[in-house]
Amino acid sequence: MTKLSALFILFSFLGCSSDSESGTVTPPVVTPPVVTPPVVKLSDEELMNLVQKQTFAYFWEYAQTNSGMARERYHPQDPAFDQNIVTTGGSGFGLMAIVSAMSRGYITRDQGTERLNKIANFLSTADRFHGAWPHWIDGNTGHVIPFGTMDNGGDLVETSFLAAGMITVREYLKNGTTTEKVLAQKYDDLWKGVDWQWYTNNQNKLFWHWSPNYEWQKNFPLEGYNECLITYVMAAASPSHPISPAAYHQGWARSGGIVSANVKYNLPLILKHNGAEEYGGPLFWAHYSYLGLDPTKLSDIYANYWDLNVNHARIDYLYCVSNPKKYKGYGANYWGLTASYTRNTDGSIGYDAHMPSNDKGVISPTAAISSIVYTPAESKTLMHNLYENYKTDTWGVAGFYDAHSQHFQWTAQRYLAIDQGPEVIMLENYRTGLIWNLFMNAPEVKQGLIALGFHSGKHGF
Repeated sequence: MTKLSALFILFSFLGCSSDSESGTVTPPVVTPPVVTPPVVKLSDEELMNLVQKQTFAYFWEYAQTNSGMARERYHPQDPAFDQNIVTTGGSGFGLMAIVSAMSRGYITRDQGTERLNKIANFLSTADRFHGAWPHWIDGNTGHVIPFGTMDNGGDLVETSFLAAGMITVREYLKNGTTTEKVLAQKYDDLWKGVDWQWYTNNQNKLFWHWSPNYEWQKNFPLEGYNECLITYVMAAASPSHPISPAAYHQGWARSGGIVSANVKYNLPLILKHNGAEEYGGPLFWAHYSYLGLDPTKLSDIYANYWDLNVNHARIDYLYCVSNPKKYKGYGANYWGLTASYTRNTDGSIGYDAHMPSNDKGVISPTAAISSIVYTPAESKTLMHNLYENYKTDTWGVAGFYDAHSQHFQWTAQRYLAIDQGPEVIMLENYRTGLIWNLFMNAPEVKQGLIALGFHSGKHGF
């Protein structure tokens, strides 16, 4: 019995100690609580400055190396993708962005002047077609990269965006140092070399394209209303190759047919938006022409341009708030439809012109941010929401990514020059009016606007 008792006690001890080599009971595994980092909330001024500065990096840190021009696109996950395709219009926006950055001290004046000189030297030898640059240029060689089969020559609309940037640079530097004055003259010479009259094709309207191989076969007349108002303004302002006012009135304004009586959300559309007469077109139509052209108290016989653009932006906003397609997230702090990258039905990334009549559940941060001059409170609300609540998804090395969808939990983590540029410029115009004032005070711009029948209560003509 003694041996049996001893064995029983031994087995009992071994059984009790089998959960642990040390003979102690293993405590249960406790999962620590997930700690969410506190939301960083910035003041309006802090956020605007952060967005403007970070977005400017697109034109500074990620410009094409040889030319200094703006790349058409930048993919942070694949920096070498299309790295030598530079964009004419986006580079025009970039010129204005560099002026803004110089004025704010994001870069020094010497740094800005050096980059602007590199761009001017590149453009002076790049391919031109009756003075107009092509849509895309090879940043290493200066030769045209066709935008399409018949689009391998001059692109007048892209050239007009570039020329507006050139005038802005000239005005900013013309009273500076000797070096700056020389650079200002370079830009003056470049913009005066555009033969706007050629692009009428001997008609009372402007045409978008001319090709040395296909001539006028694209046959794309510039008739309003879309993003091309600035093209007529630049063509009328040219001291060397101006168009007649008849081209503006008969071509762009369709002999008065541009005027609209349509109303949406109790807001008059004022002008007929091509193909989008019910709600208005993508919001870049309220941005591209008005980066330098100040719509404040600006009018002609067809429109008050401040009302036109404020109504356009507010209709887009109110559409997103009403959210007829019931997309997740749409509302007062999540809105803005314009041309940008988009989500294809299979989840891949494509490109589309988003607007109320072509709503894919994708918002483009540039739409609301670049509208800040028209909808300041609504635009700031969108910026705060994206930065504070969706920063991981929407914020990158050059500001907010190009497109986002809460509904599909999707982001295009890519950038486009023509979307990043208006953000920097319109933030500057909202904060100081710098770019508007430089452009509108250029003597030939005033002369061109007056010739077309414009009046500016703000700029005195």
